[in-house]
Amino acid sequence: MVPPVGEDVTATVFSREDRRRYRDKVKRNLDVFARMLGESRFEAERRSIGLEIELNLTDEAGDPAFANAEVLERIADDAFQTELAQFNVEINLPPRLLDGEVFDELETAIRASLNAAEDKAHTVGAHMMLVGILPTLRPEHLHARALSANPRYAILNEQIFAARGEDLQLAIAGVERLSATADSIAPEAACTSVQLHQLMHPDAFAAHWNAAQAIAGVQLAVGANSPFFFGRELWRETRIALFEQATDTRPEELKAQGVRPRVWFGERWITSIFDLFEENVRYFPALLPLVEDEDPEAVLEAGDTPRLPELRLHNGTIYRWNRPVYEVVRGRPHVRVENRVLPAGPTVVDILANAAFYYGVVRMLVDSERPLWTQMSFSAAEDNLHAGARDGIEARVYWPGVGDVPVTELVLRRLLPLAHEGLERFGVHPVARDRLLGIVERRCVEEANGASWQARTFRRLYDERGLDREAALREMTVRYRDHMHSNEPVHTWPVE
Repeated sequence: MVPPVGEDVTATVFSREDRRRYRDKVKRNLDVFARMLGESRFEAERRSIGLEIELNLTDEAGDPAFANAEVLERIADDAFQTELAQFNVEINLPPRLLDGEVFDELETAIRASLNAAEDKAHTVGAHMMLVGILPTLRPEHLHARALSANPRYAILNEQIFAARGEDLQLAIAGVERLSATADSIAPEAACTSVQLHQLMHPDAFAAHWNAAQAIAGVQLAVGANSPFFFGRELWRETRIALFEQATDTRPEELKAQGVRPRVWFGERWITSIFDLFEENVRYFPALLPLVEDEDPEAVLEAGDTPRLPELRLHNGTIYRWNRPVYEVVRGRPHVRVENRVLPAGPTVVDILANAAFYYGVVRMLVDSERPLWTQMSFSAAEDNLHAGARDGIEARVYWPGVGDVPVTELVLRRLLPLAHEGLERFGVHPVARDRLLGIVERRCVEEANGASWQARTFRRLYDERGLDREAALREMTVRYRDHMHSNEPVHTWPVE
């Protein structure tokens, strides 16, 4: 979730001249990007997808293990990287074409990597865990000293708090209420997600982004897996509210003036990827005004592809739930949608079920003769996002032609058939398609997902068996971790 600032960054104080030069350079980048779009200099659509999965490290008892440096040293695999806190790591999966046996290949690759990493982590007393928010996190775990030993995290922390000028206020009202303060961005590290990438031609970007926005609330409801934070049962996907607050650079006065937050759903349907990058430049001041030597106009005139580093860095400090990505690979530029809505876990197969549902539904919404977003207000899509995050599998959402409807009914009657047809159009093998979408179906039929399992298991331990709150959360976390390694989908897990 952190922008790609270089490892060798040492500056922690930026001058007014730094900010002016950076703003000018970002605007030059944006002009060159517009020219590249007009000249069709991009890779053709190849149905390429990719995944990033963020993980927590826990000790034997289920508490966070501050050991990512030691774990990564033991793993010695470039696919694994640091994340914001010392109890986080991330795995990046190489891109693949969305067809045939892709989901079986991904499942095999992810499980093999995680099993090997788990074995290595165990040698330093740590365990891998796929969960949206680690239930055993407490306030004493989330402070500036918990950040990974990497200059970019310290710089980002300093710049966010310099912009705010005051401590963070965390206030979330769900099943229970939380009110807390923080003097660093460490609470952001509690939020671990799965990021789904999809490459497409720029001409198709707006339709894909609009479709992803339209189904974000449904994704959250079906895949919710973050009901606890700081010992309190809050939203079913508390990660959404927590991340919105933990990276907010605005003091109360700027919020009252309507200044846009850096964690942002957006405010309108778009007609081009340029709309999003232009909004970034127009609305958001620089957090990290780092200027590189590249002259984008000269690179383009020479027939080469500019990396546009300032535009990309600025984009990386604006946390859209569906983020536009510009990247250059082997000298060729491409754009993609990065879907950042889903939490990590509960299992690898649950993650892939969520991915199959997303890619299948988006394909059909993009192919539709009458786009869904022409029938639905943008504010309705945003309301769905928060309804899905707050209420999870029990959420009600708005859908054109149906109105206000239980999300389970919407998925079972409308969206699962779309997902099946979308994956068929991609050429995904029917056995894998039916298996993964069958998992989504059973979650909806049984109204059971990661968040509901965590909440029910905790209540059984806390209310019925009389464990104190911390002990119940630890016991639930250890049981969750054991089930996670079985790779049996979460709707089959017993509530003991």
